[in-house]
Amino acid sequence: MKKFFIVVFLCLFVGVSFAQVTVDAIIAIVGKEIILQSDLDKAVTERTAQNRDVNDLYAVQCSVLQELIYSKLMVHQAELDSVIITEEDVENQINARMQVWLQSVGGDPKIIEQHFGKSIEDIKKDMREPMFNVLVSERITSSITEGIAITPSEVKSFFQKFSADSMPMIPESYEYGHITKTPPVSEAEIMQIKTVLNEYRERVLKGDKFSMLARLYSDDPGSAPKGGVLGFVKRGELYPEFEAVAFTLKPGEVSQIVQTRSGYHIIQLIERRGDEINVAHILLQPKPSMEEQEKAIQYLDSIIKIIKTTNPDFSDAALSYSDDLTRNNGGWVVNKYSGSFKFDKESLDQTVYAVLSKMKPGEYSNIIPYVNEDGILSLRILYLKTKIKEHKANLGDDYDIIKNAALEEKKQNAIEKWILNKVKVTNIKISEKYKGCPFVNEWQIP
Repeated sequence: MKKFFIVVFLCLFVGVSFAQVTVDAIIAIVGKEIILQSDLDKAVTERTAQNRDVNDLYAVQCSVLQELIYSKLMVHQAELDSVIITEEDVENQINARMQVWLQSVGGDPKIIEQHFGKSIEDIKKDMREPMFNVLVSERITSSITEGIAITPSEVKSFFQKFSADSMPMIPESYEYGHITKTPPVSEAEIMQIKTVLNEYRERVLKGDKFSMLARLYSDDPGSAPKGGVLGFVKRGELYPEFEAVAFTLKPGEVSQIVQTRSGYHIIQLIERRGDEINVAHILLQPKPSMEEQEKAIQYLDSIIKIIKTTNPDFSDAALSYSDDLTRNNGGWVVNKYSGSFKFDKESLDQTVYAVLSKMKPGEYSNIIPYVNEDGILSLRILYLKTKIKEHKANLGDDYDIIKNAALEEKKQNAIEKWILNKVKVTNIKISEKYKGCPFVNEWQIP
């Protein structure tokens, strides 16, 4: 019973397989829920498509069937607990998934339709039941693990289970901070940006396609290839100034110019669904003049001289001289993937890695350009706090990593205990064909 969370990803694709199934029968019953041979065949097809080197097909069938039974057990329990997943919840998640797929193929739905051999509407229709199962699994799993915490003694006990030979290797990691300077833009540049955006707005009102203009001219690299489309969003997910306008628009309506931290936008509402809206935008970002960029470089040069002369604490220097919000947490950069201050090579921007890998702890870099989180051109100097070489895990250097692993194991144990308890009180029947699967004996299913 390992890693049952995989069912969340497995179930999402069960309904969109194009495998041909010639034989069908009920192979398992979980409460009132049934699993057909065709359900298993489709899921196995998806699994083996990802890994063609399958030596034991029966073992794969057993593994997938176990996950399908787990999913049905969740659905059965959700009905008993009156867990409500609305059609709107399902539709929103399907649309979000479809947006990811569209983005991955450059926004062309025909590529997706050709891949699955179905229209977009038929693909979405086939996704509804497995997506419902996904949301049920997430809701039940969340309720099982809610409130589970880990103590320092449990972290230590978890770590001590590993022998010296089995201790995992931790890749080289870095902790760093930065002092930034964003060159200002001139009023003339801002006025030029607004003039251009108003011209785009007028063109849309006269019949030009918003999506075409977004693809050609928007400075947002994420949405421009998709015609400026951001997908369905709720309040609180975008800049407040952006939302304040976007949520007042009618379908097809184009806003006046909106200013946010990332630049200047015009917005078009595509669709409204309850509390969510699907919007597109064209973003233009004012660019600082060469003169202002040179002034920013001179400013950071002067800061480097001050630091070399006075040798201040880095966090004090960041608070005094940086114009980035990180100055409020000592200038340290947070790893958005882990929430910690540690980065490995894979989680670092490659330009940053190229600089940090040549530095020693306590050193400052030369001035380097970068694009900040708002997509604005800025300049910065880096400070390397720590560099820890690749090593076997230990509590001193890797406590946060070990703590997270221990917590996940504790949650997994809680889920496995929940499954065993539910199996005992749920009517589960399995076809004789699959009675040889290891989990049948483990779960003691008659």
